[in-house]
Parts: sequence; C-alpha cells; structure tokens
Amino acid sequence: MSTAARSHAKINLGLSIGAPRPDGFHALTTVYQTLELYDIVTVAAKLAAATAIRLTSNDARVPTDGRNTAWKMAALALEALGLTAEVEIHIDKRLPIQGGLGAGSANAAAALVGLEAELGIAGSPGAPGPSQLGTWDRWPARRLQIASQVGSDVPLFLIGGAVLGLDRGQQVYPLPDFEPVWCVIATPAVGVSTPQAFRDWDALCAAEGLTQSASDDKLNELSRAYASAFAGAISGSIPEGRPGVGSSGVLPFGENLAGPVESALVRTGISRWIQNDFERVVFPQHPPLAEIKRLLAAPGTPEAALHASLSGSGSALFGLYQTQEDAQAARERLRPAGVASHLTRTLPRSAYWRQMLLPQGI
Repeated sequence: MSTAARSHAKINLGLSIGAPRPDGFHALTTVYQTLELYDIVTVAAKLAAATAIRLTSNDARVPTDGRNTAWKMAALALEALGLTAEVEIHIDKRLPIQGGLGAGSANAAAALVGLEAELGIAGSPGAPGPSQLGTWDRWPARRLQIASQVGSDVPLFLIGGAVLGLDRGQQVYPLPDFEPVWCVIATPAVGVSTPQAFRDWDALCAAEGLTQSASDDKLNELSRAYASAFAGAISGSIPEGRPGVGSSGVLPFGENLAGPVESALVRTGISRWIQNDFERVVFPQHPPLAEIKRLLAAPGTPEAALHASLSGSGSALFGLYQTQEDAQAARERLRPAGVASHLTRTLPRSAYWRQMLLPQGI
C-alpha cells in the first residue's frame, strides 16, 4: 500500500524585501497563493528497526538523495517523532521546473502528509482516522518548525490557500481566501539566480540608504495592510453550496466566476499597490522578463489582468484573470514571443486539503 498526495505550486501575489540582516538573511513580507497545478508525491512507509529512505522520480533532474527536500522532510519528521521506518518516495514531476513556483518545497510538504497518512500519525490533515501510534499533541506546531528547517517557503504548503509569510517567509499565517480566479503561468527559458538577485538587492539597498530599521518598519506596515485588506474585502470562507462550485470547492474547469463575489480579489485593493521587490533588480538584468509581464498585464485592454507579477525571484511570471477567455488571450499574446505558458487557477485552502490525498489506485 502507498499514499499519493498532490503537491501544488504557489505564486507570490506580492513580495517586499528588507535590507540585509547581520545573520545574512533578509526579512520579507509576502502573500503566497496556492495553485491547482501539481506534482504527485507517492509515499510508502512502514516502521522498521532502522530508518532507510529511498527516493525516485520520473525526471532525471530531481536529486534522489539527501539533497532532495522531500527526503529531508521525511528524515527530520521521523527523527522528531522518535520513529524509525523504511520509506519509499516517488515524485512524479508535472510542474514546470522554474524558479518562483515552489515546486521542491511543495514536494517536501506532500511527502510529510503522505508519511503521516502511512504511519497513522494523529493531528495531521492526512491521517486516516485515529492514530495507530499514539497522540503527539504538539505535532501540528512541530511540523511547521520542521518544514522551516527544510526551506523558508515549505511551511506555506502546510496551510494552503492565501497565506501571509513573514520573517524569511517561514512564519506563516492563513489569510481569508478569495474564490478561484484564472491564472496564466509564463515560464520563459531564462535562468534567474536567487543568490545573485539578493546580492543585487543588497547593492540597491546600499545605494538608496535603506537601513534595517527602516525596512523593518516598512515590512511591519505592509503586513498589517495585507491582513486588513483581505479581512475587509473577503468575508468568511468560500460557501460550499454556491452555484457553479464543484464538490471539490473549486469551479469545474471551463467555468468563469459570476455574481457579486467575482471581484473579491479586486476588492482587497491590493492590485493597486502590491508589488514584487525582486522586479527592481531582476528586470534590469533580464529585460525580456519585464516585457513578458507587460504582455501578461495588457493594461488598458478589455482582457487586462487583475494582477501580474514575477513570482519569487523568477523566472516564472503570472497573470490573474476574471475569465478563462481573458486568460487564453494572455497565452495568445505570449505565443509570438516564444514563451511557454500554463493555464490554471488559484486554489483555496479548503479545496487544497480536500484534494491533497488521491484515492487509492489513481
């Protein structure tokens, strides 16, 4: 027997970065959003006298040893629980392997959910019924700490939906979800080095005289603005019985939003001021990315995006759209430029967890 879990991608609706800290890291404030696009991570595990982890993938570019985030997550989780087990993990890569979508981090979270389900660990959303091993009352909080050890954007995938990320991005807080909107992911054949992007950001901070104190004030103000905007514009959770919403909690593919909730994301007001600070240093180094954002945004046209941005440090970019037709129009604008794209939608938290585990045999 084994457990298969969907490993969903994410985008950063906005990303504000602070000045470099003495520890070498950067404080940031971001809004993560999970997407329907996913890999599949399959886990088989059983208790054993000693821990042994084996990892395989359909993509030769995926590391199959201790460098892999899913491997690290499984090893750290077993150690924290005081368990030893034989674990087999298979990663079926379907997501574009591009920076900014969190694919490796999502694999780690999905591996943890699969491991919990396999071992019957109580307190996890994936655990099938009562624990066979006992109850760890502090495990839900501990798993977030473990996730942050694996990577700064791993914890967000243990929440899903719209998530506020603080500090290095590993401090995560659920935001009120908005109903699904169409999303076009552009994956240009351009490589962006995240370490170099941070070095360029540091140089920009020095040139502009941005101190750590000033940037901390900016980030704190921004985090409050995000929380206020989402709370004020989106009331409560997404209604299960809303016409047009499928049993999964999302719209059947091919349908558009309708009615008063259609502008929930716009009502937050964030589309007028949200931005990704990495664009200030990445776009000058990679001018084609700025042009791709322009094509996605299409300002002043009937098909204009609700919001368009670089995701993370890139090179993936995205546009959010009210209708499928608007999203398809964006893909058509990208085609003459030779830019690959993917059509998907944003994925709310309730649907994220409802869809996480795949039925046996799929």
